[in-house]
Amino acid sequence: MSSTTFSGPITSTAGFVGTLTGTAVVTTYTVANAPSAATAGAGSVVYVSNGAAGSAILAFSDGTNWKRSDTGATIAAA
Repeated sequence: MSSTTFSGPITSTAGFVGTLTGTAVVTTYTVANAPSAATAGAGSVVYVSNGAAGSAILAFSDGTNWKRSDTGATIAAA
């Protein structure tokens, strides 16, 4: 079986099939410097160091806003 290393943005139109071994690392942002959720696109994932009322949280784009992975609320620093 071959392996492939990716760097930079990755877009899949049919999904990836396989097994992740090791860890997945997503880019870290603060609420203030997070990129546009619309530009990132629905389904994009980021780590927001202060997005859960000052605590760290994974967040996903719904195509308009970055949403907290635990509650679905829009990220906020406070």
